[in-house]
Amino acid sequence: MEKIIKSIWGDVFAVIAGILFTLSFSPFDFSFLVFFSLAFLKISLTELSVKRATLRGFLFGLGLFGLGVSWVFVSMVVNEQSGFVLPVMMTMLYCSFWAIFPALSAYLYVKIRHDNYLDWIVFACVWMFVEYIRGEWILGGFPWLQVAYSQLDTPISGYVPVLGVYGTGLIVTMICAVLADVLLHKQCIGRYFWGVISLVSVGALLQTVQWTTIAGDSLTVSLIQGNIAQKDKWAIENRNTTLKQYYDDSAANWQSDLIIWPETAIPAYFEDVKDDYLLPLEREAQAHNTDIITSLPYKDKSGKLFNSVLVLGKNRAMYKKIHLLPFGEYLPWQPVSGYLLGLMNVRLGKFSSGEVNQSLLTAAGHQFVTSICYEDAFGEQSIRYVEQARFLVNVTNDGWFDGSIEPYQHMQIARMRALEAGRYLLRVTNTGISAIVSEKGKIVNQAPIKQRVTITSEIEPMSGMTPYARLGDKPVILLISIILISSLVRRYYLKR
Repeated sequence: MEKIIKSIWGDVFAVIAGILFTLSFSPFDFSFLVFFSLAFLKISLTELSVKRATLRGFLFGLGLFGLGVSWVFVSMVVNEQSGFVLPVMMTMLYCSFWAIFPALSAYLYVKIRHDNYLDWIVFACVWMFVEYIRGEWILGGFPWLQVAYSQLDTPISGYVPVLGVYGTGLIVTMICAVLADVLLHKQCIGRYFWGVISLVSVGALLQTVQWTTIAGDSLTVSLIQGNIAQKDKWAIENRNTTLKQYYDDSAANWQSDLIIWPETAIPAYFEDVKDDYLLPLEREAQAHNTDIITSLPYKDKSGKLFNSVLVLGKNRAMYKKIHLLPFGEYLPWQPVSGYLLGLMNVRLGKFSSGEVNQSLLTAAGHQFVTSICYEDAFGEQSIRYVEQARFLVNVTNDGWFDGSIEPYQHMQIARMRALEAGRYLLRVTNTGISAIVSEKGKIVNQAPIKQRVTITSEIEPMSGMTPYARLGDKPVILLISIILISSLVRRYYLKR
């Protein structure tokens, strides 16, 4: 077995293990595979040189991201003008870039590890430290396929309102590392077994805790999924048809307290449709005692562009997107990225970021936390001012990725925010997946993908704070940092 792991077959199996890692997430949802995947990675790094271990981690990452973010190819060809060869090359480059981070995890683990009973916690902390760097810092953060999301429908999700995505991920990776040690050494199986059972049992117990409470009467909300193809969305000849469609679908639901449209549902700047469309729509909504949350691009007097959410009704106000999408709303690595995307005829907006400390919007008599598109992938952004909020709203457009696994992954990520905050999440997208998610992270009502449909449900305004909403990620990241620094110091003195 040891010879196989050290041979080229170990490299092949590393790619397969990376693929299995991705299969633990939506839409596949084989949650248990993440444990065997990371356990194999830890075992396969045993007694490898630093260079070989780094390569092994990179190959694991190629399997993970090669399947997990293959949807980036779809976003490049969705306009049917990009050809085939260049998008394939760009997708391979993109997946290879993110594969560097599992390689970094393998490198750091081999440099820091100890041949003692604490080796498992070093592996877990290294993996989560690199996940944090990737998820929060690189290109503004890319928190896709973080290990905790794979356990959203298992007892381990009970830790989420307490520890967030990184703390819960630490629990998962510790279990993976323990499993690897059991398989590798076959020692202390009983102690490890009861330790894992205890962790899972505590998670199940935490699931029964109601961290937040109902704060007011139920609200009737309607989410309108327009299902307008991305290649047709911005065509000027389709604008009036699009505006009429959203008006008609809203008029059919005036009985709701709140109606929500998806990201950039209005394919025009605010000033272009303000007088002829938005103000008449707002007056009609007020007459029916309904508020509408919509989204459209906004240009200020200085010419800056913003991706925005607009509330129409009793309390008109606007939120401007803070966390912009790299390669979607702004272009890093200029001029190379702009040149390559230009070759593929991919035209992107040049947006500015909104102010960080924007006031909460109000609709249906309650304040709420707003996020646009992949802003819902950042836990600490969603809990900013959540104490004053009664629910969460996310508007997005996954039409760029129709037919891929991305909408399912994104929905899984969004559910985590509801669970962390202890608030209902109202998530509406252009082509799917639109859904109403409870404060426990469970889907209450979900729209079928790639259909024009409106879903309506009752939600409860919630108050109170989960432990994670109070403390955020800092305590967990501090603990991980202390453990890693202690391990480095210990290794230094052992060498001396």
